[in-house]
Amino acid sequence: MAALMETPSEEAGLGERFLPLAKHKRIVIKIGSSLLVDSASGALKGAWLESLADDLKDLADAGCELVLVSSGAIAMGRTVLGMAARPDKLEDAQAAAAVGQIALGRAYAEALGARDLVAGQVLLTLGDTEARRRYLNARATIGTLLARGAIPVVNENDTVATNEIRYGDNDRLAARVASMIGADALVLLSDIDGLYTAPPAKDPTAEHLAVIENITPEIEAMAGGEGSNLSRGGMKTKVDAAKMATGAGAAMVIASGQDLHPLKAIDDGARCTWFAPDGNPATARKRWIAGSLDAHGALVIDDGAVRALKAGKSLLPAGIRAVTGSFERGDAVRITTPDGNEVARGLVAYDSVDAQKIAGRKSSEIEAILGYAGRNAMVHRDDMALTGAAKAQDETGG
Repeated sequence: MAALMETPSEEAGLGERFLPLAKHKRIVIKIGSSLLVDSASGALKGAWLESLADDLKDLADAGCELVLVSSGAIAMGRTVLGMAARPDKLEDAQAAAAVGQIALGRAYAEALGARDLVAGQVLLTLGDTEARRRYLNARATIGTLLARGAIPVVNENDTVATNEIRYGDNDRLAARVASMIGADALVLLSDIDGLYTAPPAKDPTAEHLAVIENITPEIEAMAGGEGSNLSRGGMKTKVDAAKMATGAGAAMVIASGQDLHPLKAIDDGARCTWFAPDGNPATARKRWIAGSLDAHGALVIDDGAVRALKAGKSLLPAGIRAVTGSFERGDAVRITTPDGNEVARGLVAYDSVDAQKIAGRKSSEIEAILGYAGRNAMVHRDDMALTGAAKAQDETGG
């Protein structure tokens, strides 16, 4: 098992590589229903939430940017409406979510507000992180909240879901959010303390795995089992989340949240499973843009814009000499010199029709030309990867 280590040790370098959480700049924390809601009464576990808020305050004071992805809306709402723990009908689950989202948002706002922290609710579906236009909007909203010191509380938008609601999706949603915003750590708080070689409830000889270096078919085969009576998410959804998060350059940890102060417990050495990242968020995102997306068109830029891109700047409309192809906002485009040499690839902030209108113009003129206040950059530097000769020159410091 070269891809894993069974127990934490000094040789593993666990402390140096993954701890403490406060060393990470941007952290996404997923909270399972069974941690937040009492399985018997359906009531909020107030003491647990208060302890979590204490941990969040400590991380915020240390300079961390924090995003919560929280389950629990359906679990809270179904009790108010007198439903069973798992509503079978889609409309029942949607109704429970509609009631529960209000209660859940209020609980977070009050707990964080008591510690001078601001909570902001963001309702997403998996589709919002897949469709590029909606992806850019969601990313910009969360980024703005973080820049202003707020803690976004992300819930799956179950009230408008048109497909069957699956309770395990928040693991994957959390990973998608972590990838979308360039988080360098993802914490999955659950009712289990990590990955085992077999489901520990069924196999008493199962061994706990402290570090997963690579997610191999062997590792994937170890994931299995159903979730709690409040959640249908088993270990498979967590390993799926790990593949997404680590591929985007974030370290991920599966940890038990059963006790009070669950984030502090991780730093204090509680048993958990860390998944090693593949690079860092910035390089992973650049790699994805450069090599994984098909270009839908091209932006032809002048020499001044080429120099700006090589210096790490965003591409402004003023530096664009021509727009070719048909594309929508959020699509990948090639960025080339007039003679056709590719300089970079990026996710464009305007569709091709509007891009043609503002090409060569100053950013201050965009609103007058288009009739709305768009983004200053045609392609923001965070959504761009240098390619070809420009990449080679950038990497050698030329």
